Amino acid sequence: MFKYRGYMLDISRDRVPTMSTLRLIVDLLARCNYNQLQLYTEHAFAYAGHEDVWEDADPVTSGDVAKLQAYCEMQGVELVPNQNSFGHMERWLVHPRYNALAKYPKGGAMTPWGEVKKFPTTLDPANPGSIALVEDLFSQLLPHFKSTFFNIGCDETFEIADPGEYLDFLLKVMEAARRHGKRPMFWGDTILRHPESISRLPKDAIALDWGYEANHPFEKEAAAFAAAGLDFYVCPGTSAWRSLAGRVENMRENLEAAERAGRLYGAKGYLLTDWGDAGHWQPLAASLPGIILAGSFAFSGPKAANMDLERELDLTMDAPLGGLLLRLGTLYLMGGAVKANCSELFNILANPHGYSRHPGLTQNVLDEISGVAAGVRQQASRYADRNDWAKEIVYMANLVDCACHRRDEGRLRDLRDEHGRIWRLRSREGGRADSLAKLPRF
Repeated sequence: MFKYRGYMLDISRDRVPTMSTLRLIVDLLARCNYNQLQLYTEHAFAYAGHEDVWEDADPVTSGDVAKLQAYCEMQGVELVPNQNSFGHMERWLVHPRYNALAKYPKGGAMTPWGEVKKFPTTLDPANPGSIALVEDLFSQLLPHFKSTFFNIGCDETFEIADPGEYLDFLLKVMEAARRHGKRPMFWGDTILRHPESISRLPKDAIALDWGYEANHPFEKEAAAFAAAGLDFYVCPGTSAWRSLAGRVENMRENLEAAERAGRLYGAKGYLLTDWGDAGHWQPLAASLPGIILAGSFAFSGPKAANMDLERELDLTMDAPLGGLLLRLGTLYLMGGAVKANCSELFNILANPHGYSRHPGLTQNVLDEISGVAAGVRQQASRYADRNDWAKEIVYMANLVDCACHRRDEGRLRDLRDEHGRIWRLRSREGGRADSLAKLPRF
């Protein structure tokens, strides 16, 4: 059993949950033996004086935090603050008021996988205004949280090539957190690329060792943090984002690998991450298998691999829907088109014009996938009039079906209408238009 068993939900890629959804998530976490919750934040907190950044996002407010924290306490879950503070600041830096704080004000950073960022993403450590902004955000956010932990983010700082420059600003951000009585957590990806810097980290820092593929080298990375005497969490993912319907087998192996490495090298915690990249199209149902299984790995260790996940899903959704959800979550494997950090079905739907799909996804294979999705949709529809999980599963089946028939304007038009209906089941209105804009139109 890991001492700290956490779940982190992305609320900054368009989808901000309603308060009733947040309470549902806390209930689910308590049932699955979690004891920490984080809401990943870039711009989705109502910071005073920065309204131009969050005004269209329906952000979490200080009042929301107070209500959620009280509910978490009732359920034995610690609400841990989270605010990215170095990279992933594009929601701030695209505004003229903040653009001068960007390392690359016009964008153009190259990512490790060859993508060129159109917009600025990373604060400039040399600009005194960068740490001043961070300090302002911390002074507004942190007084509302009782937890002594604080996730400062600082991952994927694509514009920073000099490890010394990265580390110096990271240490400033940590000190800013420390002044509020918080123990800083930070994503470990950048420091792992410069392992000679790990020894310079303060011993109260907690490294968050994240990785989302079945073959992620958790053991190698956990060994590096353990050798430095640094507390760390292992951080796998739900594999739900950029998938349309989940990547269940990848999720299983990723969760198991994280548990094994964390147990072997003495990780203090196990944090399941749940991202919303590219518009957060997937509803909560897509994450449910990962939430349930990760809770078991974090609490029960290796024996979680033998869990009857379909049965647990049925119990959680209060309907025989688990098998349908898992069936959708394996469709990404058909045709041998296995991608990292996404499914090929997502790529087809997200890029309807001129996308060259994997050669294994012939039209015959796509027709077969569409047939499975149709069967799932038919069976889930029997429960959809009284069960929101069933509504979400129907929607996921339609996402998959549209990927298989990407040139069908009628299907896509219906999907765009359904997107809004499903969004409103659990999410605030702000961000919906941004998410919908990422769905293709003809």
